[in-house]
Amino acid sequence: MAWTRDQMAERAAQELRDGFYVNLGIGIPTLVSNYIPPGMSVQLHSENGMLGTGPFPFEGEEDPDLINAGKQTVTELPTTSYFSSADSFGMIRGGHIDLAILGAMQVAENGDLANWMIPGKMVKGMGGAMDLVAGVKRVVVVMEHSAKNEPKLLHRCNLPLTGTHVVDLVITDLGVFSIDRKGGGMKLIELAPDVTLEEIRGKTEASYTVAVKPN
Repeated sequence: MAWTRDQMAERAAQELRDGFYVNLGIGIPTLVSNYIPPGMSVQLHSENGMLGTGPFPFEGEEDPDLINAGKQTVTELPTTSYFSSADSFGMIRGGHIDLAILGAMQVAENGDLANWMIPGKMVKGMGGAMDLVAGVKRVVVVMEHSAKNEPKLLHRCNLPLTGTHVVDLVITDLGVFSIDRKGGGMKLIELAPDVTLEEIRGKTEASYTVAVKPN
């Protein structure tokens, strides 16, 4: 059975480590904040100038001045700090963010990432993804395995790239793939419950090796 969005986020939270500074992208990645292990200290970073982002507010307690980069209302913590967007990107470009968890439209077997636009469709802006994948220490992608019956794990991306050789791990609703972005190899390392290798094979264009026992 394929993982739900929350289960994908919970699996992504396993990549967190105590003391990490982490940037969460729009969509499924924002749910990762709900699954930070108890007792673990993780500082969530937002491109719009907030470090130490708290959980989503309860209904009726929203503060419209407290938003993340995805324009969602969030809460602050006693340790939260605020700064300009320029300083925020300085943290990213300076290599001070340990992990970025992002969504994607496509990921290639060599670690290329496409997640910012579809030609012909309106784009509000590039966002911070291009800086994130170039500046953070590790990139994890969380996405659906396919869209409209089209695979999203490809030999080569055919959408405009966000970055080349930048993805380290991909978590989909069907399984988990590690990528050697220097050597260019993709490896299936985990299957969602009851998902078969045949199901993975039928929905994946990318070449990959298998390092997991079949369900």
